[in-house]
Amino acid sequence: MRRLVAILIAISVLAGCGEGAFAPTEGDRVFAPGVSGNSSIDGLEVGHRLMAAGEYDLALRAYTRAAGQQGLNVDTLSALGSANLKLGRLNQAESLLRRAVDEDPAFPPAWNNLGVILMERGKISEAAQVFRRAFATDNGNSDEIRDNLRLALANLENPFNTTQQENEPFQLVRRGTGDVLLLSTL
Repeated sequence: MRRLVAILIAISVLAGCGEGAFAPTEGDRVFAPGVSGNSSIDGLEVGHRLMAAGEYDLALRAYTRAAGQQGLNVDTLSALGSANLKLGRLNQAESLLRRAVDEDPAFPPAWNNLGVILMERGKISEAAQVFRRAFATDNGNSDEIRDNLRLALANLENPFNTTQQENEPFQLVRRGTGDVLLLSTL
């Protein structure tokens, strides 16, 4: 008889575990808002915040989701390129940022970030030209781009002077607020 009662209790408990009994409400979701299901959260904004937090792999995933939602436009291409750069994937980053500047030649962050990659790859002359283009496209409004251009020109004049590079790293720039710092290892 005790076995029968125990089995009936177990069945009732399991029956209560149906789909609606323990389903989380909006206030107690298992996942963070915008992580699962349909979401109106901007993947680019999520990616930018993850980049600022140093979570480059997660940022790349957020940017990839944004590209799936928005398509491969200049913003998503530039963001994907920047995340790949921070992950050390220079070939992929360069390819994505070249596509971004082809998509919109008037987008200064893509030009700047392409220049950072070129400096990382030791293509100082081309990087200086790209930084000039970024500076001109931005009308000289960005301190980060101006500093990157200055460093590139200094390296162009004296490519073996690494002490200045260690003290003043190149900086990534993105659309919107904030920037992502890239320490150069040249």
